[in-house]
Amino acid sequence: MVYPLVQYVGPAYATEPQVRRPTVPRELDARNSDGIQVRLLWHPEDDHVSVAVCDTKTGETFDLPVHGGQPALDVFQHPYAYAAMRQRDTGTPCAAGRAESGTQPAGAGGAALA
Repeated sequence: MVYPLVQYVGPAYATEPQVRRPTVPRELDARNSDGIQVRLLWHPEDDHVSVAVCDTKTGETFDLPVHGGQPALDVFQHPYAYAAMRQRDTGTPCAAGRAESGTQPAGAGGAALA
């Protein structure tokens, strides 16, 4: 029997499942001290780690990529020291900005800090 209105477009399922990697950074750790929010973030799309810092009193923010050989938890615990060293070594400041009221640092996934 022939079904003239049915058109074959290929198999119902792909031969290999397509794995989607999340593009939103994943928060590995966070802390809040005296209005300064510090977040340790993993970016799965290119497998790098960064530290996002937001001073809620002044509204200033910066992101600090963790480079190979640097201990990520040390950068997380001392982001201002690493930012100063990076500026001294390269002559350029970290990706800085000013946060809008009620926003989080760039790359923030929306998890509130306690």
